[in-house]
Amino acid sequence: MAGEGSTFRLRCSLLGHGQDVRGLTRGLFPEGGFVSVSRDRTARLWAPDGLNRGFTEMHCMSGHSNFVSCVCIIPPSDLYPRGLIATGGNDHNICIFTVDNPAPLYILKGHKNTVCSLSSGKFGTLLSGSWDTTAKVWLNDRCMMTLQGHTAAIWAVKILPEQGLMLTGSADKTIKLWKAGRCERTFTGHEDCVRGLAILSEMEFLSCANDASVRRWQISGECLQVYYGHTNYIYSISVFPRCKDFVTTGEDRSLRIWKKGECAQTIRLPAQSVWCCCVLDNGDIVVGASDGIIRVFTESLERTASAEEIQAFENELAQASIDPKTGDLGDINADDLPGREHLKDPGTRDGQTRLIKDNGKVEAYQWSVSEGRWIKIGDVVGSSGATQQTSGKVLFEGKEYDYVFTIDVNENGPSYKLPYNITDDPWLTAYNFLQKNDLNPMFLDQVAKFIMDNTKGQTLLSTSNQFSDPFTGAGRYVPGSSSGSSTVPGADPFTGNNIYVKHLGTLLNALYCLSVGMSAYQSTAAKVENIYFPKKDAVTFDQANPTQILGKLKELNGSAAEEHKLTEDDLIILEKLLSATCNTSAETPTAQQLQTLWRAVNWPEDIVFPALDILRLSVRHPTVNENFCSEKEHVQFIILLLKFLNPKGKQANQLLALRALCNCFVSHAGQKLMMEQRDEIMTQAIETKSGNNKNIHIALATLTLNYAVCLHKVNNIEGKAQCLSVISTVMEVVQDLEAIFRLLVALGTLISDDTNAVQLAKSLGVDSQIKKYASVSEPAKVKECCRYLLPQEKVEEAEQPSDIEEGGLDLTVSLKPVSFYIGDKKEMLQQCFCVIGEKKLQKMLPDTLKNCSMDEIKRLCMEQLELLSEKKLLKILEGMNETSKTPSVRQLCDSYVCVTGKGEDSDVLSINADAYDSDIEGPCNEEDGPDVQESTVRTGAGQIEDLQKDIEKSVNEILGLAESSPKEPKAATLAVPPSEDVQPSAQQLELLELEMRARAIKALMKAGDVKKHP
Repeated sequence: MAGEGSTFRLRCSLLGHGQDVRGLTRGLFPEGGFVSVSRDRTARLWAPDGLNRGFTEMHCMSGHSNFVSCVCIIPPSDLYPRGLIATGGNDHNICIFTVDNPAPLYILKGHKNTVCSLSSGKFGTLLSGSWDTTAKVWLNDRCMMTLQGHTAAIWAVKILPEQGLMLTGSADKTIKLWKAGRCERTFTGHEDCVRGLAILSEMEFLSCANDASVRRWQISGECLQVYYGHTNYIYSISVFPRCKDFVTTGEDRSLRIWKKGECAQTIRLPAQSVWCCCVLDNGDIVVGASDGIIRVFTESLERTASAEEIQAFENELAQASIDPKTGDLGDINADDLPGREHLKDPGTRDGQTRLIKDNGKVEAYQWSVSEGRWIKIGDVVGSSGATQQTSGKVLFEGKEYDYVFTIDVNENGPSYKLPYNITDDPWLTAYNFLQKNDLNPMFLDQVAKFIMDNTKGQTLLSTSNQFSDPFTGAGRYVPGSSSGSSTVPGADPFTGNNIYVKHLGTLLNALYCLSVGMSAYQSTAAKVENIYFPKKDAVTFDQANPTQILGKLKELNGSAAEEHKLTEDDLIILEKLLSATCNTSAETPTAQQLQTLWRAVNWPEDIVFPALDILRLSVRHPTVNENFCSEKEHVQFIILLLKFLNPKGKQANQLLALRALCNCFVSHAGQKLMMEQRDEIMTQAIETKSGNNKNIHIALATLTLNYAVCLHKVNNIEGKAQCLSVISTVMEVVQDLEAIFRLLVALGTLISDDTNAVQLAKSLGVDSQIKKYASVSEPAKVKECCRYLLPQEKVEEAEQPSDIEEGGLDLTVSLKPVSFYIGDKKEMLQQCFCVIGEKKLQKMLPDTLKNCSMDEIKRLCMEQLELLSEKKLLKILEGMNETSKTPSVRQLCDSYVCVTGKGEDSDVLSINADAYDSDIEGPCNEEDGPDVQESTVRTGAGQIEDLQKDIEKSVNEILGLAESSPKEPKAATLAVPPSEDVQPSAQQLELLELEMRARAIKALMKAGDVKKHP
């Protein structure tokens, strides 16, 4: 308990964790101990040592595949008298441990993103909060309900003493009170992300937030008090036992003790982020920080650390560096600071900070009331390179990143936010950004390069000991520490090779990659894992509210006819059955329970739906599944369910009957019955498509998917044909995208590894139905399924004529890299030109060469090739260059050969690609910039100058360097502003090659189709 006028001092410092300590909780066993969790993927149980001053690590628990962010203790039960330990992590899982075993007892799966908060309640219930914007209530190893309502990540959860009341705090700046799965009240007042919650009593609680404030609330919704003291994010809050005093920790490097509503003591730590805290039964405070060290502070003189340990702690604190941009010390003007004499005056309150200037250095001191002296807490240094007040971390959509960039696609278009952590792969980040915002994939290189340029190439290599921390970004990264150079050419994401295409390489590689590019694309596509199909397991409908089901059953039973009415004993039997089949008890369903359920499901159609819901849940249990699906009982069971699929019947009965059929697939007996009765079931089920109830459509699609899962395991082309026919028919009328997604997964599962099924699907015309959804942006899984089901060029549905002309590329000849022909320059040139027809080449030529014949162009090219040695030619093809930088557009043009023979010797050839003829992006701006003019070619020097201008215009168009009036950009813009001195990067030059590759791939595929279908 926080005592009157007492001061907390260091008790001990505990080493053990390898990275940030992210969560702490008071333990029940051993007495006086606690549990810590860390980004090093471990949880550790600590017990007081014999001297009653330090702690000993009892054992280290492992089970998460990524960093661990939260921990709580589940109270003792008859089965586990010492209680259990629950940990949540970035792997989306919750691990449950016993106190004497380092391996998990079991793992709870269900969240779709980081689990960042846990709280336990009575009877073994567990409440979890996640970045997936939901909270889940667990009982033993089952999820009992999901709380949905927040619009951003849930950072904090608490179960109130009153049974059934729960609190959730979110990045949407609100706190919600829940009862029986329903939001009863929303608390508003915080101006930023809510990070922590603490219970004061049955009627009051505390919250802390990124707005650097603590608020005290009544359950009724009233904010009773706001506490200010921290100067940055507040991450954690914990209450002293048996009183309303509390402690907080935050991003301002401090632990603060609050007594009677005032900040009574501030303890600075030699770590920027003090992530977590907990209060032990004896009133001692445990804190975890970003330096991986756990520190315990106490009021007890008996437990206080030795003078040597305290002095070592103060020395460590004095050596710390404070970044003034964090705002922890206010605005600093070093010139106005006093000298060391300023420390002769005592402070006015505990924790007061004072800055002095000593020998050119700025030092920070904190006043200690208990010791009556100023204690040095660090040296104030220059910025670490971060631009945010939170030491480089930026909050975006409830999560923290090292950077959040603003990307402008064009001058008049919308802006997009691009969050990035320095441990992320810039190429993958760029790809995901383009996919999320449905932007042209041609921007991939530019976005990735923008990220690398604006992060100065800062990356942290992914190793087993390094993690990307979405709370802070990277693993305690200090900006500017990277040794990587941003001048190294980037790797080609399509081939994996470094590309620096220049001069002749632009012609040879860009042209010839038309012939080899397809294999690079195919190898890249092969690396993308299809996570959607073939589906291996049946999909079931498990969500339910047993209390509401039983309540409705009792309500309707009261109005039922006497011959159908159930007795009180019958209702109790059904309640026990529901409890057994929902795994909330260890009992096995009995024959009497199943007989009672059978009576209930034979109620009249207008009141039978709660009984059908019990059947839907019960049939998942192996005992119930075996009973109803056995050879003895299955006929009556199927007749019953098919009766409810009548399209003229009640929609509630249709829905529950379809869901019950889906749940039959969980056991072998049910699968066998479903397959035996497939024809009759599918024929009747497809009739439910005519309604407009999306839940029925989802259930119908799920039933089809479950049949596809079974049919994928057997070679039953007749069954696949029926299932494909159902998919085709249902896709014509269904509009709900979740139903469409399940039908697409069913289709992919059916045709996987079965060429006959593929041909059958094509004959049914499902490819045209898929194309309708290929452009759907949300949900992304629909579009992704379409991409796996259709070749890319069919998804894009381009109608341009083939690049392959008569006499062009021979598809029967094996493709070899251009360097293969290095010994025969004539054949090399022939291979380069054979991939593109004369008409296409004529369109790509500059005006000066448009009147030249193909033979003349080849002759001119050959003349230039003859001037190059094989060694130099190989260097050009491999992307090596004798200059250190990419030339400007003007320099590139100046180096081009004058084909009339009047220019200087050069190893460069130029072709003027028609920017309007791209198969990847639409027409460029048709208006010429002020410096790009249409030329009338004469002879001599004027001809050369006009040719240079024409070439420059072409290169600008290909590289996306569109002319515009000079403006100060408000953010990163994908269209690069023009200038005579623009330096096209290696990535920009790759755009030329990649565009031509894409055109070649399309041409190859079309030519292949022509050969298949003459």
